[in-house]
Amino acid sequence: MSNDSFSLHYKKVNSWGKNRRVFGLFRSDSDSEPPSVFTRQIHQSSLLVCYFFAVQDFRFISDKNKIHFPAADMDTANQLASVGTFQVLKLPLGFIRVLEWLFAIFAFATCGGYSGQLRVSVDCMEKASSDLNIGIDFGYPFRLHQVSFEAPMCEAMRTERVFLTGDYSSSAEFFVTIAVFSFLYSLVATVVYIFFLNKYRENSQRPLIDFVVTVVFSFMWLVSSSAWAKALSDVKVATDPDEVQLLIPACKDPTNKCGSLHGPQWSGLNTSVVFGFLNFVLWAGNIWFVFKETSWHKGGSRLAGSAPDKQAGTFDQQPYNQGGFDQSGSYNTQGSFDQPSEYSQVGGPTSYSNQM
Repeated sequence: MSNDSFSLHYKKVNSWGKNRRVFGLFRSDSDSEPPSVFTRQIHQSSLLVCYFFAVQDFRFISDKNKIHFPAADMDTANQLASVGTFQVLKLPLGFIRVLEWLFAIFAFATCGGYSGQLRVSVDCMEKASSDLNIGIDFGYPFRLHQVSFEAPMCEAMRTERVFLTGDYSSSAEFFVTIAVFSFLYSLVATVVYIFFLNKYRENSQRPLIDFVVTVVFSFMWLVSSSAWAKALSDVKVATDPDEVQLLIPACKDPTNKCGSLHGPQWSGLNTSVVFGFLNFVLWAGNIWFVFKETSWHKGGSRLAGSAPDKQAGTFDQQPYNQGGFDQSGSYNTQGSFDQPSEYSQVGGPTSYSNQM
């Protein structure tokens, strides 16, 4: 086959996701002779055409799908930051929400992540049966009636399983649940305040919902913190090493000696109670600032501002509605001393023309 023998193919090129129909000139595969100058020029021209279509397709898809490069990503992040109203965090409405978010984390982390241990010893008359280091582990959610340990019976090297007493999971789980939901709501509310503050204030229903939820969470924080504080005091009693010794049958025998090695550490759980009541103070204090965003407060402010204006208008019109007397004894219905009137009201002094 000569150099001028080419096969003309009609090829559908799918370049960058768009369908383009181009004419591709290709040299025959069976031809082993080197291409001529004309062939190379045609081949280069076809490559340029394909490259042009590819560039056009890339621009189209980049504009359509919003493809961004690292520099563009930084610009997008800066635009997003500029859209947000971060000044609201300087106001009590936004600043307290951030504190609620942080304190809720501390509350459920210190309570839900707690694990404690106490150790007791049982010294039997038969030294071989003694156990001088009995470890008892417990933690959240404080179902102590499911916590067990092996204690010696001081008889023939036998042991028995002993269970603690009490189930305080309801108060602990209720406290952690309130903390988690308040954390989520505070986070969502903070995002709304920052990026959608205008839309938040445009609709009167949204501040009302925010106000009701804030009141509900304030009450729930008070209830859950009080319940958890009471449950914590009961947990301390139930896990007291001296109380645990009374559950061991061998310790009831006066010939055996039982003692406590160390008790649990309560600093984490005490901190959780403190954070619980601090959350109540924050949510209760934020009620007023959320209420100021509602239509109830704005409507009351407009009514309070319009009432003095109406009273002032009434007082301004009063001198023009009452009558007055001039120095000559005649009655003036306009309250002026410069223009005496010839007519008088009933019961008032009569003029000279009426006496005639």
